Amino acid sequence: MTTASATGAPVVANRGAITACVILAVIMQALDTTIANVALPYIQGSVSASADQINWVLTSYIVAAAVMTPPSGYLANRFGRKRILLVAITGFVVASVLCGFAQSLPQIVGFRLLQGLFGAALVPLSQSILLDIYSAEERGSAMALFGVSVMVGPVLGPVIGGWLTENVSWRWVFYINVPIGMLAFAGVSMFVQETKLDLKARLDWLGFGMLSLAIASLQMFLDRGEQLNWFSSVEIIVEALVCASAFYIFIIHIFTARDTFVNPRLFLDRNFAVGMIFIFIIGITYLASLALMTPYLQTLMGYPVVTAGIVMGPRGLGTMVCMFLVGRLVGKVDTRWLLFIGLAITAWAMYDMTGWTPDVSQWTIISTGFVQGAGLGFLFVPLTTITFATLAPERRAEGTGLFNLSRNIGSSVGISVVTALLTQNQQINHANIATYVTPYNPAFGDPAISRALSPYSAAGRAALDGLVTLQATIISYVDDFKLMMILSLVAIPLVLLLRKPSTPAKVDHSAAME
Repeated sequence: MTTASATGAPVVANRGAITACVILAVIMQALDTTIANVALPYIQGSVSASADQINWVLTSYIVAAAVMTPPSGYLANRFGRKRILLVAITGFVVASVLCGFAQSLPQIVGFRLLQGLFGAALVPLSQSILLDIYSAEERGSAMALFGVSVMVGPVLGPVIGGWLTENVSWRWVFYINVPIGMLAFAGVSMFVQETKLDLKARLDWLGFGMLSLAIASLQMFLDRGEQLNWFSSVEIIVEALVCASAFYIFIIHIFTARDTFVNPRLFLDRNFAVGMIFIFIIGITYLASLALMTPYLQTLMGYPVVTAGIVMGPRGLGTMVCMFLVGRLVGKVDTRWLLFIGLAITAWAMYDMTGWTPDVSQWTIISTGFVQGAGLGFLFVPLTTITFATLAPERRAEGTGLFNLSRNIGSSVGISVVTALLTQNQQINHANIATYVTPYNPAFGDPAISRALSPYSAAGRAALDGLVTLQATIISYVDDFKLMMILSLVAIPLVLLLRKPSTPAKVDHSAAME
C-alpha cells in the first residue's frame, strides 16, 4: 500500500523487497543482451548454421524488443502494470527455456523472437515502478541503482555466458533465466500493487502495425540479402517492397491521422531529431562490435570461451565507471563537450582495432575494450539529457519510446550490415590476394616455403588456400572496424547542431539505457 508522509514522500510497504524484485527483472533482461554472444560459435555448431545465419540469434531478439517497447505503456494502462509485468516475466522465462531446448536454427530464432517480445516491457515497467515508490529527492539514487542493474548485463554477460558454455552447456545461458525469473515473479506477485486500469486507453494499431512490418521486413532483407545474392532473389525483392510500402503507409498515416503512434511534431525539436540520429549510430557501433568480437576471439585467435568472455567483460566495466563519472559532470560541463569526448574516444578505440591481428595481446584487447566502453559511458547520459532538454514535458514519454526504438534498430541493423560486409569482403579479399599466388612468385624460391606451400601439390595448395583465407578474413575484420570508426567520426559534426538549453531540464537519465 502506498501513502504519503508529512513531507510528501511516498510511504510504501516492503519498498526494499519491491526494489529488489524489479531490479532482478531488469538484470534478467539486460543479461540476455550479451550473454549469448560468447556462446554463438557453439550454438552455430549445434544447429548447423552458417556464420552469417547465427547472428539472427542476436538480431531477432533485438528487433522484437524494439518493436514491443513503445506499446508497453499502453498495455500497462489498459490491463494493469503489475499484470503485464507478471506476463512479461513468465513469457520471458518460458521463451528462455524453449531457446535452451531448440534443436534447429528456425526454432532458436523463433524462440528468441518470443524472448524479445516479452522482455521488451521488463525495463520500462520496472523503471516506472521505481519512480512511483521513491520521492523526487530519492529518485536520483533509485535511478542510479537502476542504471547499474541495466549495465550489469554487458559486464557480467560475456563472463557468465563463457563459464556456463565451457563447464555446462551453451543451453544454460538461457536456462539461467529460470531461477532469476522465478524470484522476480514471486516478488512482484507478493509486494507490487496493481495500478488503476484506463479502459479508455487506445493504441494506434495501424501506425504500430505498419512500423513493425517495416522494421521486420528490413531486418529480413539485411539478414538474408548476402545469403541470397541480394536483388537476384525474388524473396529479397519482396522484402524490400514490403519494407518500402509499409514505411510509406506509416509516414502518410502519421501526417494525416489524429492521435497516431508517432507524433511527427516531435521531430520539429532539433535536439530530439539529432539525438535520434546519434543513438542510432551508437547502437551500430556498440553491439555490432560485440558481435564481431566473439568470432574474432574464438575463431581467429583460438581463445577458449571462458577467456573470450573474460577479456570482453572490461568493455562494460568501462561504460559503468564513466557513467558514474559523467553523471557528476552533467550540468557542470557543456553536454556537447562530453558528447565530443565520447565520440572521439570511441573512434580512437575503433582505430586501434584496425591494427589488430590474431597475434594481438590480451592486455591490448582488454584495454581497448575498456576504452571503447568508456566512450559509450561518455555518450549515454549526456545524449539523453540534451535530446530531451528542449522537448515539451508532455511529449517526453513518447519521445523516450522512440529514442530506445532508434537505438535497438541501430543495433540490429548494425549487426546485420557488419556481418554481411564481413562475408562479402572475405570473398573479395580472397580473390584479390589469390591473384598474387602463382608458381612464378619469387617467394616460392625459398626451399622452406616451397616445401610447405608448394602450388604443385594438393597439400601445398590446401595450405595456401587456408593461409589466403586467414589473411582475407583478418582484412575483412579490419574493414568492419574501420567502418565503425568512420561512423563515429561522421557523428562528431552533429554535435554542432545541438542547442544548449537555456535552463537545465530534469530529465530521467536512465532512459538511454532501456
